[in-house]
Amino acid sequence: MSIPITPAAQPGAAPHDVQHYMRPGLLQLTSLPPLSLYVHLPWCLRKCPYCDFNSHQAPGGSEALPEARYTAALVADLEAALPLVWGRTVHSIFIGGGTPSLFSPEAMDRLLGDIRARLPLDAGCEVTLEANPGTFEKERFRAYRGAGVTRLSIGVQSFNDRHLQALGRVHDRAQALAAVEEAAQAFETFNLDIMYALPGQTPAEQEQDMRQALALAPPHISIYHLTIEPNTYFAKYPPRLPEDDQAYAMLDRITELTAAAGLSRYEVSAYAREGHQCQHNRNYWQFGDYLGIGAGAHSKLSFAHRIVRQVRLRDPQLYMTGALAGRAIAQDEDVRRADLPFEFMLNALRLREGFALQDFTERTGQPLTAIAQGLQQAEARGLIARDMGHVRPTERGFDFLSDLQALFLGD
Repeated sequence: MSIPITPAAQPGAAPHDVQHYMRPGLLQLTSLPPLSLYVHLPWCLRKCPYCDFNSHQAPGGSEALPEARYTAALVADLEAALPLVWGRTVHSIFIGGGTPSLFSPEAMDRLLGDIRARLPLDAGCEVTLEANPGTFEKERFRAYRGAGVTRLSIGVQSFNDRHLQALGRVHDRAQALAAVEEAAQAFETFNLDIMYALPGQTPAEQEQDMRQALALAPPHISIYHLTIEPNTYFAKYPPRLPEDDQAYAMLDRITELTAAAGLSRYEVSAYAREGHQCQHNRNYWQFGDYLGIGAGAHSKLSFAHRIVRQVRLRDPQLYMTGALAGRAIAQDEDVRRADLPFEFMLNALRLREGFALQDFTERTGQPLTAIAQGLQQAEARGLIARDMGHVRPTERGFDFLSDLQALFLGD
């Protein structure tokens, strides 16, 4: 079931009455998974040529952002969705974008206060804010900490000025170093986003990037292979990237360097010190629930007899108009029962620890027979190891993750 976008005067749809989601269906979920909140702030100073996220260049720069109106739209969006998550505790909040650090600490303080007033937060609720080095001044990160942010995720991508320019980033090496140093002073835990296999990047340059990142002693690093996504500038004008064999060698070296620095690869793209894993992302990978508010935000919500995915209106102006009118939703549909095994495995097999078989049945409402054939094939190929209660990817499974996940595709 999908809700189409309605005409401009009423650009989105209102959430269904909660009874609509509680009606009988094909699934039998005996309990609901943990719940997270995702908040999308869609503006950037400039759109990066590789980015396929719902981000938009800020008209008139950061000073002209409609902070008050957008925040009001977020709160209205949240209030309209409250009946769908009533009584459920939120265990993590992630404020992503775009470049959320374009919003002032004062706006962030108001937003988090409005969220706390409407949702019960876990006592140790992790609150992550994405930030870019080119969008902060001294003490700004500390002000975010004072507003209630507990974890910063910094989009460094590289410490090499030539590669930063090729990626279209608005910061340079010096700004990246200053931002990380400021984050380390303001936060007990923070993340660095690093990319590899960049245009013209050599293995030596990539290792130099990693050594610089690790010298700053981050508690968490997320490391991504640059991929060319459809509908991006790089898709239209592809840069020359390292060959696949060279990229694989870079990843092997990354894993060696991070391990030597005391960071464990707990997820295919994430490395962390003990006690610093990202709880919000772990909830995604464990097929937990998340309510997404903001332009283009996605939600996955479980009910007794169905799992529902929603998408908010993508265009920021349409979203604000729609949300303030109580009509922020662009799409609302049940996840097909046949798709649930693949959707679960797409996430759970990204974790080094894998998953408990009981979690599959509890979070999909399906019997283990739904994945039995895929597990048998994966084990025969050496892609997983399993016992009576647990499944985890092997080293080979990590190296060929897409092949492993594809074994669970429905007909």
